[in-house]
Amino acid sequence: MRKKISIVGAGMVGSSAAHWIMAKELANVVLLDVVEGTPQGKALDLLQALPIQKSDVRIVGTNDYAETANSDIVIITAGLARKPGMSRDDLLLTNYKIMAEVVKNVIAQSPESILIVVSNPLDAMVQTAYKLSGFNRERVLGMAGVLDAGRFRSFIAQELNVSVENVNAAVLGGHGDSMVPLVRYTTVAGIPLSEWLPPERIAALVERTRNGGAEIVQHLKTGSAYYAPSAAAVEMAEAILKDKKKILPCAAYLDGEYGIKGYCIGVPCKLGAAGIEQIVEIKLTSEEKAALDKSAASVKELCAVIGF
Repeated sequence: MRKKISIVGAGMVGSSAAHWIMAKELANVVLLDVVEGTPQGKALDLLQALPIQKSDVRIVGTNDYAETANSDIVIITAGLARKPGMSRDDLLLTNYKIMAEVVKNVIAQSPESILIVVSNPLDAMVQTAYKLSGFNRERVLGMAGVLDAGRFRSFIAQELNVSVENVNAAVLGGHGDSMVPLVRYTTVAGIPLSEWLPPERIAALVERTRNGGAEIVQHLKTGSAYYAPSAAAVEMAEAILKDKKKILPCAAYLDGEYGIKGYCIGVPCKLGAAGIEQIVEIKLTSEEKAALDKSAASVKELCAVIGF
């Protein structure tokens, strides 16, 4: 029996996620949104692409959470999009209310599902979903590190004119300006990045990665990134559905790992059928640990505003 993924939010991120899932023939899809006609129209458009893409999955567009019943995975993209000049913090209270409503409806229909949160501010929204769902921490995770690492990898590959497949990068911390790209653990064909580039070029790529989302917003004027965030969420979903035991950087609820307790922070996670099957702790230098603690402090400030 084919697996089922429901996507809450049929905007650009949600509909793009549906596209990636169907192109991979990964699962049947339910695309849900509160706006009447939007999920139905986008689902019908994707449905008509299936014969061309030679994919036999099914897709339904709906405004009714009943259609999402018994989902294996629910990808939550619902929320206000970031606009030029708007920080992720500005989104907090509005998107908190949206997330609370979404989680209530999702868990009523799919109490055994795994939640992948994409909504911003990412870490605070994962914290919200974890606290309000009552799920164990293995079943609530956030898409952040896969996107941030993807941005870092793309910039490195472009800089060196090498295949993106040769580049591996590690990113910790909150999703935003305080993220912590770990240059020491970043390699090209297994060779440390420091062997390829001088410190000033590496620093420039790190800075561009931290501002990767804002750079896209600046270009688009009236929207934010959607291809890369949706692809990142689907990579996480694929690792879970296929029980790949794949280690990916995800926002996870920490219970003492990395010296952090009680908050959702980006760390390396092994993803398999149970969701987060292991939080991988790597040794950090004092400078890296200080940067991670600073990032965690930013997350704590956001969570304090919403009472978590």
